[in-house]
Amino acid sequence: MAIGQTMSEQITGVSSMATRQVLVELVEEYGRLSGRRVVIESVGGVAAARRVQEGEPFDIVVLAADAIDRLATAGRIDPVSRVDLARSRVAVAVAAGATQPEIGTEAALRDAILAARSIGYSTGPSGSHLSRLFERWGIAETIAPRIVQAPPGIPVGALVARGDVELGFQQLSELIHVPGIDVIGSLPPEVQIITTFSAAICTASRQRDASRALLSFLGSPAAASAKLRHGMEPA
Repeated sequence: MAIGQTMSEQITGVSSMATRQVLVELVEEYGRLSGRRVVIESVGGVAAARRVQEGEPFDIVVLAADAIDRLATAGRIDPVSRVDLARSRVAVAVAAGATQPEIGTEAALRDAILAARSIGYSTGPSGSHLSRLFERWGIAETIAPRIVQAPPGIPVGALVARGDVELGFQQLSELIHVPGIDVIGSLPPEVQIITTFSAAICTASRQRDASRALLSFLGSPAAASAKLRHGMEPA
């Protein structure tokens, strides 16, 4: 903390779990460059949006773009401050050392899901996408008894690692750092969904200028390499 900087001057934020790792690295780097302390709490996306919606006094919020849209409509963020930070793809994981099914085409992925004894996904955008995909394929009722939805804030990879789930789906950024699993690839292009994660200043913020400077850094080319290291693409 810079000399003379009080705790009240630190920038606070909330994010979904998908951006947790990259934000840890980037805010640490920003702290070194600016001398300003940044504390971002990462929780399940639904919980993060609810806390901002309820007026909890965060300076910034980082969520999937559609969640940011809803907060803008509710008047909880400043839409002018919005910055698109990163794009993320959905990937597939099995337990480390387990047989890796073929998932390179839509048909192969469907067959792998039908053959799996259990399928795990999250409460976030990737989970919503998969639920719609299963409905479109006409297999939702067939596999319903085998679906395991990870509780908010719990990585699907953790369920895969301990054997609760045979085939796990989540944002690549949430899978690549989990021990005990093998990421076998991303969803094939014809069924892939790319989620954009955006940041904005909360209307509850009392540090608009400092928060604006932080978002400028998070969206800058200087942040690109960290995003790539954590399984995301710069937006």
